[in-house]
Amino acid sequence: MSLYPSLEDMKVDNMVRAQMAQDHAPSHYNPSAMLRVPTGQVYPTLANYMGLELSPATIALNMPEYEIQTVQPSGAVTTLVAPLSSQSKSLAKATVTQAIRQVVLCKDRDGKCGIRLHSVNNGVFVCYVVNGSPAALAGLRFGDQVLEINNIAVAGMTMDECHGMLKKAPANGITMALRDRPFERTITLHKDSLGHVGFQFKDGNIVGLVKDSSAARNGLLTDHQILEVNTINVVGMKDKEISRVIEASPNVVNITIIPNYIYKHMISKMSTSLFKEQDRTPAV
Repeated sequence: MSLYPSLEDMKVDNMVRAQMAQDHAPSHYNPSAMLRVPTGQVYPTLANYMGLELSPATIALNMPEYEIQTVQPSGAVTTLVAPLSSQSKSLAKATVTQAIRQVVLCKDRDGKCGIRLHSVNNGVFVCYVVNGSPAALAGLRFGDQVLEINNIAVAGMTMDECHGMLKKAPANGITMALRDRPFERTITLHKDSLGHVGFQFKDGNIVGLVKDSSAARNGLLTDHQILEVNTINVVGMKDKEISRVIEASPNVVNITIIPNYIYKHMISKMSTSLFKEQDRTPAV
């Protein structure tokens, strides 16, 4: 069972959308002609992430909260991996994404997108996004896998080759096909009268929940790493810095998390120097 649609699935979906839009466009405009569907599958199933196998067996062993079983009318038992919140009591009111998406970004006045990539296991991943940069505004995030840059598959390319593509790209209209981080979830929490949302964390990892708090009611789980707070990347931040971001947030706080099992694997595959002084990390 694959957690992700293929890159080709996304392209076919784009073509269908373009064909539907064509019915309402001037006759000289044919958006589907601008879309290229490759004949070979560079990413046939995307069944692993940075070399980490994401099979049902691996999930059951290391992340059992993401595996549930349902009984079909026929009596057969079906295993669902990474269930949506409506299908799981333990993941209530949260969103689980396993998707391929396309973004369009540009360069700033210095000719930079504000992103740094890293090659892992023949894949290319986002390892740093400059706060407020065009890449950040386009929705690129730490841990996203880059599948294509301007319709060119980047599988097997080095970091320098990908950075070179971005440097040579025009200032506007840079397209990227991206794969979501596996099992990431965004949970909406509400502060109480004391300004608390009801969870404790250490080194960014959630270690405790307050009974009957917003965190407990809305499906936050321990042993999960905080990636973003209200879209602000907190990877690499110290706990005090993360606390300040939460304290400065409005009463509604959106927390994006990922299982610590996957996060540890991500960090082990990335250069540790990337997380020590991120503001000094060169970006393109």
